[in-house]
Amino acid sequence: MIRINLLPFRAARKKENIRRQVSIFLLSLAFMLIILFYFNFSLSSKIGNLNTKIKETQTELDKYAKINKEIEEIKKKLDNLKKKMAVMDTLEANRFAPIRLMDTMTQVVVPKRMWFTNMQSKDQKVSITGVALDNTTVADFMVRLENSGLFNEVDLKTLKQPKGKKGEASRFKTFSVVCVKKPLVEPEKDKKPAKAKAKK
Repeated sequence: MIRINLLPFRAARKKENIRRQVSIFLLSLAFMLIILFYFNFSLSSKIGNLNTKIKETQTELDKYAKINKEIEEIKKKLDNLKKKMAVMDTLEANRFAPIRLMDTMTQVVVPKRMWFTNMQSKDQKVSITGVALDNTTVADFMVRLENSGLFNEVDLKTLKQPKGKKGEASRFKTFSVVCVKKPLVEPEKDKKPAKAKAKK
């Protein structure tokens, strides 16, 4: 009977299997390392791009913040200029106020039927005292004041018929009228709503 020793063949086959498993493991490990390296490189690249974009965005924000600051300064300067212009307009309009007042008084007085004895102008109020021939003349004078366009209000304070030296009633009437002038330059706050209404 012939006996064949298979031990060396089995040992060689076993070694070959072990070598193959080690090779597969090493290849798998190398493949995993390559994949990890690739993902690490990809993430590093994305992080770098994001950091670059963040820096660019921050630079733009700083640029716009500077522009906004300049715009705010320009707005402040414009507001100051508007206020100065409003003051100048008021001064310019008020410069002719006394002339306009006197011119209006010469136009509204009833000729040969009344005379002024005193006239005072303080702020927006004008106080007028005078002498008239009768009540109708005073009424005509007040109507003329209202129609002159210079006053908002015209109020009769007193209307008397004084007595003479001998105690007799005088044929003249003394009167006192207080008027409130219209503003020559409208305030800025009053102008804005008017423009808004006009747009609507």
